[in-house]
Amino acid sequence: MRYILAAIVLASPLAADPLSLSLPVDCELGETCHIQQYVDRDPGPGAHDFACGLLSYDGHKGTDFALATLAQMEAGVDVLAAAPGIVAGVRNDMADRLFQADQAAETEGRECGNGVVLRHDDGFETQYCHMGQGSVRVQRGDRVGRGDILGQIGLSGLTQFPHLHLSVRRDGAVVDPFDAQLTDACEDGEQMWQPSLPYEGTGLLDAGFAPSVPAYDAVQEGTAAQQALTPTAGGLVLFGFAFGGAPGDVMLLEIIGPEGPVSSQRATVDKAQARYFRASGKRLTATRWPAGTYVGTVTLERDGRIVATREVSATIP
Repeated sequence: MRYILAAIVLASPLAADPLSLSLPVDCELGETCHIQQYVDRDPGPGAHDFACGLLSYDGHKGTDFALATLAQMEAGVDVLAAAPGIVAGVRNDMADRLFQADQAAETEGRECGNGVVLRHDDGFETQYCHMGQGSVRVQRGDRVGRGDILGQIGLSGLTQFPHLHLSVRRDGAVVDPFDAQLTDACEDGEQMWQPSLPYEGTGLLDAGFAPSVPAYDAVQEGTAAQQALTPTAGGLVLFGFAFGGAPGDVMLLEIIGPEGPVSSQRATVDKAQARYFRASGKRLTATRWPAGTYVGTVTLERDGRIVATREVSATIP
């Protein structure tokens, strides 16, 4: 989620034990959800996350827990209270839709979309943004416990992918829950998360087969992949959908069919990309594809090492 700010005020290093936070989304981090963006720790016009990675942008004030596809959001993913507290604010009536530039006026001052603010001890607050319209279950003044359901991930406010934006503040100033002491050492700091959450600079969101290069909208929706293709499909295409792309990253797409290798291609990322997809395959040149199972392997490489891999399959009768 993007906010337009002149500057970000970060809280001073915490002298006492910080607020203890639990995962605020009912998902398996690294499997059914991932962290798309972290707090921007660059005090200037640039941006970097607490690990000096690329998963942030100028002015970003929170942590984005993202779903891979819109299909996951539509199935329903609960937003949970990261710590016990009292509900200090609620919004629940904004529509769910992908933000477009011409909608800036209607979201001004409401970039968070539907959400909840919880007040905790010692001046701490947590704010939960982009929740589904009508999904918020709590009201101002309610007392909630750690892990209580607040609502569900949606697509409200200023957002172009389904996620929960969680902001942590103390006395109004931004706190980075991955480095509460503000060490700026480009390494793991003292996390507020219990247990600590791993840092993943990039990863695979989805992969699958299609009869042609799919539209990006279909990839985002989670409807592009097909588990069965017709014998006369015009093409046999493997795609990979990833996050956190950095210049020089490589996505390797390999297809092996019932009669052996079908195709193999290395696609290099030329610029930083929050989300991207690549596709590779082969056109039909015979009367039909050989019957059987086709296995696709998508591999992400960074600096010469494998950082993620996913295997998928499709059948042709």
